[in-house]
Amino acid sequence: MSTTVPTREIRAVYTEETVTVYQAYGPGIGLPAARDGRFPGGWKRDRMTWIKPSFRWMMYRCGWGTKPGQETVLAVEMSRAGLAWALRHAALSHFDPAVHADRDAWRAALRAAPTRVQWDPERDLRLRPLGHRSLQLGLAGEAVARYADEWIVGIRDVTPLAHEVHALVRAGDLDRAAALLPPERPYPVAELDLSHLTPPAAAGGSAAHTSASVASPARASRRANGVAAAQDCGEQAWG
Repeated sequence: MSTTVPTREIRAVYTEETVTVYQAYGPGIGLPAARDGRFPGGWKRDRMTWIKPSFRWMMYRCGWGTKPGQETVLAVEMSRAGLAWALRHAALSHFDPAVHADRDAWRAALRAAPTRVQWDPERDLRLRPLGHRSLQLGLAGEAVARYADEWIVGIRDVTPLAHEVHALVRAGDLDRAAALLPPERPYPVAELDLSHLTPPAAAGGSAAHTSASVASPARASRRANGVAAAQDCGEQAWG
């Protein structure tokens, strides 16, 4: 029996206490972070930083760890309590009339929020867009400090895994490549209040399609609200 993937759903590797998200940096930031389990002094706390629970979307963004400034792929294990805080204090990255009273209310929420939610198409192993979307979570201000100082439990360098999966994809061995992917599964969000991020469920709609639903992003609105191109793609800009 086939299972339909909800259009918007948080999928991640997680335990009872932690959830894994991904980021990619140049070696000057990524290698010390993996070695020490925390970001080094050169990591800029005054910049918005984006975290992603989807390994494949991270591979799309960093080109399997080959793009300049994104050669080191990090798996950051953070507390689930931290993720809950970030979602609770988030604003949508674009205006949604089903959620916001008007555009002024949306802009006010976006300015005040230390985190923002956007969704981008999930990717297959060849990095082609799929019909469902993957969560991207932007952290700024207080959220960046909490992420760096309180929420992070551990940081691992998963660049070798990225390169190994990429090599199998290039060789056409998609089954072996898929077997190496982190075992992401739908994240339990029933205990989270996402009403400020989620349009009301359509009449007769399936709860499975709305429980983790957050409106999709609009690139133009992100740029209009001062998100730099590098930040928009998910990484801090360096140098």
